[in-house]
Amino acid sequence: MAKKVLIIDDDVEYVDAITNLLDARGYSVTSAHNGKDGVAAAKAGKPDLIILDVMMTTQSEGFDVARELHDDADLNSVPVVMITGVRKEMNLPFGFEPDSDWLPVKALLEKPVKPEVLLKTIEQHI
Repeated sequence: MAKKVLIIDDDVEYVDAITNLLDARGYSVTSAHNGKDGVAAAKAGKPDLIILDVMMTTQSEGFDVARELHDDADLNSVPVVMITGVRKEMNLPFGFEPDSDWLPVKALLEKPVKPEVLLKTIEQHI
């Protein structure tokens, strides 16, 4: 059975591109375009992996969603790969690192992500 990937990102064109890439590799892909719908989709579909953007309806929405998923007993075992352009967008002189409290994700990738890097990261965590 195909592994299920949920993409939570408000950029429809980006979601379509990632969906096409993952479909071609045999993954079953669903998507949501904001954090609230993404959490609901994760609860309903129990994906094998979640790809999560940071800046959606708010500039920190993805960070909040990552912690909400981590705090949910039914979802905290689902690996989350965060993909973001927040550092570049906000001209931050520092990056972010996954940790168990503030940023409970398996990996954090900077946009734009090369397809082979995304696929390798997914394969490592799914």
